[in-house]
Amino acid sequence: MEIVWHGHSFFEIKSKENKEQIRIAIDPFSEEVGLKAPKVEADILLISHDHYDHNNKNAILGNYFLIENPGEYEIKGVFIKAIKSFHDKSDGKERGENLIFLIDSEDLRVCHLGDLGQKELNEKQVEEIGSVDVLMIPIGGVYTISQKEAIKILEQLEPKIIIPMHYSLPKLKIKLDSVDKFLKSLGIKSLTPEKKLSIKKENLSSEESKIVLLEPR
Repeated sequence: MEIVWHGHSFFEIKSKENKEQIRIAIDPFSEEVGLKAPKVEADILLISHDHYDHNNKNAILGNYFLIENPGEYEIKGVFIKAIKSFHDKSDGKERGENLIFLIDSEDLRVCHLGDLGQKELNEKQVEEIGSVDVLMIPIGGVYTISQKEAIKILEQLEPKIIIPMHYSLPKLKIKLDSVDKFLKSLGIKSLTPEKKLSIKKENLSSEESKIVLLEPR
């Protein structure tokens, strides 16, 4: 499986099922955010909520299967579960609902938290999510969880690989906290960003969680 980050919460995942490559796009942003949105071809498009910095369907090419509602789906051998959550700490009264996505492919489980705003996951959500190999987690605060709340959720889920997202970037017009603040709270001075993450189940460590910073592409 290969994971590429295009900035903000926009990810592209390429996996193989039955020798066929499946392309998954998640939360493409509008260029109103100040970043350039690449055109991405996809078989599956996941939209966590209907805000302009996560729902730019025009950036996605191809005859894709769209998932923007809670439920369980199977597309071309990839299993996806969309779990209802909230975009704020007031049960959605401020910013509405949000979807957490679970993607099961190549014997790996990837979880994208969307614009999660809850200060922590509830018991049912933790049970539904289960064991996570790769977690994409917002850390920028303001419109989502803060770095302190993100650490609480990491303790709840104990993922093997953590990819921070939805944080301050050059040219981003949305004011968010920096990734350095998150790293510092974990006792990490700095990390070198990688262009992409290529993973196989057998290469995952069973020891401590690993933070992976991705370079926007």
